[in-house]
Amino acid sequence: MIAPRLLTSLVAAGVIAFSFGARAETEPSGLALLKAPYASSLAGSYLAGRSADVARDLKAAATYFSAALARDPDNPILLERVIVLRIANGEIEPAGELADRLVGIDRLNPLARLVRSTIAFKEGEYDLARTEIEETAPAPLAILTGGLITAWSEQAGGKVDDALATIEALSGPSWYGIFQDYHQALIADLAGRKDEAVERITEAFNADGSALRVVEAYGIILARAGQRQDAIVGLRAFIAEQPNNPVIGALLAQLESGVTPPPVAATPVEGAAEVLYGLGAAIGTDQGTELPAAYLHLSRHLKPGADLTLMALGDLLFGAERCEDALQVYDLIPAASTLKRNAEIQSGLCLDLLERTDEGAARLNALIAADPEDLDAIAALGNIYRGRERFAEAAEIYSKGIATIAEPNVSHWRIYYFRGVANERSKNWPQAEADLKQALELSPDQPQVLNYLGYSWVDMGINLEEGLDMIRKAVEQRPNDGYIVDSLGWAYYRLGRYQEAVEQLERAAELRPEDAVINDHLGDAYWQVGRKLEATFQWSHARDLDPEPADLEKIVKKLESGLASDDSGRDG
Repeated sequence: MIAPRLLTSLVAAGVIAFSFGARAETEPSGLALLKAPYASSLAGSYLAGRSADVARDLKAAATYFSAALARDPDNPILLERVIVLRIANGEIEPAGELADRLVGIDRLNPLARLVRSTIAFKEGEYDLARTEIEETAPAPLAILTGGLITAWSEQAGGKVDDALATIEALSGPSWYGIFQDYHQALIADLAGRKDEAVERITEAFNADGSALRVVEAYGIILARAGQRQDAIVGLRAFIAEQPNNPVIGALLAQLESGVTPPPVAATPVEGAAEVLYGLGAAIGTDQGTELPAAYLHLSRHLKPGADLTLMALGDLLFGAERCEDALQVYDLIPAASTLKRNAEIQSGLCLDLLERTDEGAARLNALIAADPEDLDAIAALGNIYRGRERFAEAAEIYSKGIATIAEPNVSHWRIYYFRGVANERSKNWPQAEADLKQALELSPDQPQVLNYLGYSWVDMGINLEEGLDMIRKAVEQRPNDGYIVDSLGWAYYRLGRYQEAVEQLERAAELRPEDAVINDHLGDAYWQVGRKLEATFQWSHARDLDPEPADLEKIVKKLESGLASDDSGRDG
C-alpha cells in the first residue's frame, strides 16, 4: 500500500489547525439515539450531532448540526462546524454559501476564508483568491496554507519573483521547510527556471527522500532540466526500498524510455490543488478526520481527476474505520490508473473489516491471479487470514509469494516474518523458526522479529540467553511497546530472575493495562517474589479482560490454588 502523503512523518502535534470543539471521549451505545425525536430541539440536534461525531458518521453529524444551525443561524461555532462537515463530505458549494455567512460574523475565520479562496481560484479569480486567503487569523496551519495559495495566485498573474519571495518569507515551525522548498520548486519549474527548480527540489529530496510526492517531483523536475540520469538514480534508490510503488515505478519506466513528463503542477490551479492535497494528507487525524478530509475535498474541487488525492482520501477514511465510505472512494479510481491495484488491495482489507472477508479475499485473489508475483496483494490476503486465525491458510498464501522470490533481499523480510507467525500459530515450529531466522538474516535488527523469535524461545524454555539478548535489542529500539517490554519481563521470569521480571512486567502493564496476558504474567511474577495478594489481584484483573479460553482456564486454576513453588511459569 502506498502512503499517499507529501511527508512520511509530519509532527501532527505541531500542526495547529482551525479551532473546533473537543470530541467526546466515550463511544455511544449506537446511533439509535439519532432519531428525529431526539433532534427536535436545538440542544437535541446538537447532542445528536456530537453523538454522530463520536461514531465517526460525518454525514449524520452534518445533518444534525445543520438542524441545530437552523435554530441558531448566527452561531459562529455551529456555522464553522457545519462548514467543515459539509466540505468533509464533498459538499463544496453549500459550504461556500455558509462560508459567506460566517465571514459576515467572523471576518477572519480561517476556514471560511479558505473555502472562499478555493472557490475563487477554481473560477480563475486569482486576485480575489489572494485577497480572501490574506484575510485570515494567524495560526501555523492557516499561515502556511494561506502563504502557499497566495504564492500560486501570484504565479497565476505572472509574478514569479513575488510568488517565490512570498514562500521564502513564511516563518513558522520546522515542518514548514519541506513545503516551502517543494512549492518553490514547482513554481520555478512551471516558469521554466530550471536551475532554481532543481536546487529547491533537491533540498526537499535531501530533507525527506522517502516522501512519495517529493520523490516524484524530484524525478520529474530533474528530467525536465536535462538531468535525466540523476533523476533515474534517485528513483531507483527509492524503488530499492519500496519495490512495488506504482507511482514511482511508472515514472521510472517513463524516464528510462526517454519520455519527458509534464510539470507536477501544469497550471496555477493545479498548484493550489497540490497545496491542499499535501497538507490534507499530512496534518494527521488527532482531532478527527474532518479537517484533513476537508482539505482533500477542496483539492479535488480544484483538480477532480487527481488519483493520488482520491487514494489519500480513501486511506484517511479507512484509517478512521469508515470502510463503507472508503470503498466508495476507492471505487472512483479508474481501472487504468497506476493506483487501481493499491485501491483494490485497500478495498479487500476494508471488506474484511466489514466482516465481508470472503468478498475481500476474492478481490485480492483476482489481483494475485492477474499477477502471481504481487507480494503486496499476497501479504494482504495472508494477513486477512492470519487476523481471522486461519493460520494454515495464511501460511499457504505466504508460501505462494515466497515461491516467486528468486533472490531474497531486505525488502522481503516481512513476508518471511508473516509466514513464521502463521506457522508458529499452526504448531509448525520447525518451519516457523526457519522463517523467523530468514527474516532476521534479511533484516537483522527488526524489533518485531527479534521479539517474536526471542519470546518464542524463552516461552519454550530453549535458547534462553540468546532469546533474552534478542528481546533486549528489541526493547532498546521500542522502549514504549508494551508487548515487547512484556517479552523481556517474561524472559527474566523464565530465567528465574523474578525481581527483574517484576520491574519489566510492571512497566509493560503500565503501557498496556488492557492486555490479559501481560497482567497474567505480572501476577505470576508477583507470586514468585512473595507478593501473593498483588498476584491474586493481577490474575483477577487478567480474568476480567476476556483472555483466550485456554488462558482463562489456567488463570482460574491459579486463582484457586496459586502457583506451586517449583512452577516454571508455563501457565502464564
